[in-house]
Amino acid sequence: MNNNNKILIEIYLPTFEKRYDVFIPINKRVGTIKQLIEKLLIEMSDITYKITEGTNLYSKDTGNIYDVQMLIKDTDIKNGSKLVLI
Repeated sequence: MNNNNKILIEIYLPTFEKRYDVFIPINKRVGTIKQLIEKLLIEMSDITYKITEGTNLYSKDTGNIYDVQMLIKDTDIKNGSKLVLI
């Protein structure tokens, strides 16, 4: 996969008051990216993150929830977007 297929986003976890910069592929579904981010948080973070069924990705700017079935490239998520995982 080349760099044209990835974007850099910021993930904010309000529960832990932590921010993480993550490269994500644009040709994956929002739900798949959410799951990958959650797994990454469990493996790489200094926090005790637990995966729960009701967790969603939101736009930090608009507060809109992202449909887990949509491809990243079909959303308004772009390079530099700030997302909230709650």
